[in-house]
Amino acid sequence: MTIDADPRLLQPRSWTVVQATWAEQLLATAPPGAVLDLCCGAGQIGLLVAHRTGRRLVAVDHDPVAVAQTRENAVRAGLAERIEVRCCGVESALDASESFAAIIADPPWVTHAEVTRFPEDPPGAIDGGSDGLGIARRCVEAMAQHLRPGGHGLLQLGSRSQAWALDIPKALTRKEIRTYDRGCLMRLDRR
Repeated sequence: MTIDADPRLLQPRSWTVVQATWAEQLLATAPPGAVLDLCCGAGQIGLLVAHRTGRRLVAVDHDPVAVAQTRENAVRAGLAERIEVRCCGVESALDASESFAAIIADPPWVTHAEVTRFPEDPPGAIDGGSDGLGIARRCVEAMAQHLRPGGHGLLQLGSRSQAWALDIPKALTRKEIRTYDRGCLMRLDRR
């Protein structure tokens, strides 16, 4: 799949395919339903999941540039009919009645003080606040409220210590953390 990313966005990286692959594997035994992609950026992770699984995708980002790029990439990939893209923050993205088989999230996780360590990345795409977890917390809350029973969440973070620092709502179970060259993925399952 070819993904284009506007220079104002975080550029897709090959290791993010790992998140899509893991989501695809989890969806093989997940309940029916759509996939939610929070902090979608150019859409690379969610679109690959939708392409590989045939599931409908709702992609969310607060950045209008990201939303436009995700729409363009969905059209290019022939997925526009199964993709809904929303321009809003995580906390206002969903109606209370919406539920998903899987929720993937790639929120900014770099601490505000460390953003300058990554000059190749747009600050707005990587700045996770004072502890790097500001938006990640909202993503976990969305998982607790909107995952279907038996559904799976995959959250991308910077380190295992960040993954363990997050308070996990009782509706979710922290199942596994996998570490990679630049970050980690945490699996959260809905009870």
